Amino acid sequence: MGKCMIIGCGGVASVAIHKCCQNSEVFEGIMIASRTKSKCDALKEKLQPTTKTVIETAQVNADNVDELVALINSYKPDVVLNLALPYQDLTIMDACLATKTHYVDTANYEPLDTAKFEYKWQWAYRERFEKAGITALLGSGFDPGVTGVFSAYAMKHQFDEINYIDILDCNGGDHGYPFATNFNPEINIREVSAKGSYIEDGKWVETEPMEIKRVYNFKGVGEKDMYLLHHEELESLALNIKGIKRIRFFMTFGQSYLTHLKCLENVGMTSIEPIMYEGREIVPLQFLKAVLPDPASLGPRTVGKTNIGCIFRGKKDGKDKNYYLYNICDHQECYKEVGSQAISYTTGVPAMIGAMMIMTGTWKKAGVYNIEEFDPDPFMEALNKWGLPWEEDFNPVLVD
Repeated sequence: MGKCMIIGCGGVASVAIHKCCQNSEVFEGIMIASRTKSKCDALKEKLQPTTKTVIETAQVNADNVDELVALINSYKPDVVLNLALPYQDLTIMDACLATKTHYVDTANYEPLDTAKFEYKWQWAYRERFEKAGITALLGSGFDPGVTGVFSAYAMKHQFDEINYIDILDCNGGDHGYPFATNFNPEINIREVSAKGSYIEDGKWVETEPMEIKRVYNFKGVGEKDMYLLHHEELESLALNIKGIKRIRFFMTFGQSYLTHLKCLENVGMTSIEPIMYEGREIVPLQFLKAVLPDPASLGPRTVGKTNIGCIFRGKKDGKDKNYYLYNICDHQECYKEVGSQAISYTTGVPAMIGAMMIMTGTWKKAGVYNIEEFDPDPFMEALNKWGLPWEEDFNPVLVD
């Protein structure tokens, strides 16, 4: 079918690469490109004997547009799947424009100097992608990603209008460490220590970090404390789903995690402001990242499940209706299959599916689009096929 260039070689990239190799009918060739070529080579060595997909590797600095352009021109992929850092989205989009190559990512751009997750920087590329006749698919992870596909699916099949969406992200996994983060510590801690916000009546309402807490009983996991956070998909869903009055995002955190985080914040370890230390400049949060367990090392020791989904409230044929779509994923099952825990798995699988939708031409529109702007049905089908089966509840417990 075609070739895909995957930029990045961390936990999520590793899952997406495993999945591309399982799906060699579509992914005839992949190139794994990262700053550290040895990581790409190690993955190639492990996977090449198991797949018909032809794997190539390359070293690239994703901050450098010229390097990216040269690599894309030499490999000529049908699509570039960006699984690098969110700070690198724009340079990779620039390279895709210059080479007229489709683009897919899982997380929206954020500038290095401020933990500000919004789409304006990437949406500014709309006209240029349209003119170039190529597609940029934004946010093809789980949240954002599957949560958007769930919303589009609910809108298409269950509702005439959706008034309320609550996105619930529950990780019931236990890795046994006093404190560790399930994905890049820098991005995780920036997200959690930022102010919360939700959208009501078309406006952002800001809250203090972790100010709003609810308790919810998750199928497969049990009762958990969850907290309202700011999350990027709220912004696009509020625009793209008909009838939205309010949309919120909740994530579960255990008390131990929050206590450690508060302590680290109080002593300045989560700051992104550089400080001088022994004659050189260091960023406290980056130093903290270096001393925390590598998220990739959590796989073998994490037990338990994740449950991520959306509760919708709206109207169908003039009547009120509630509907809950969610996926339950088992950390140990993921580790057995692809050698990583469920947090990477739930993002890596949809990343592969998004790239597949674009590569096969199933989704085809020139411009820059969020995932909920496409037909959800083929993506929903692929979720069941590739390891993230979804469940429905027509009488869910609502979040007050």
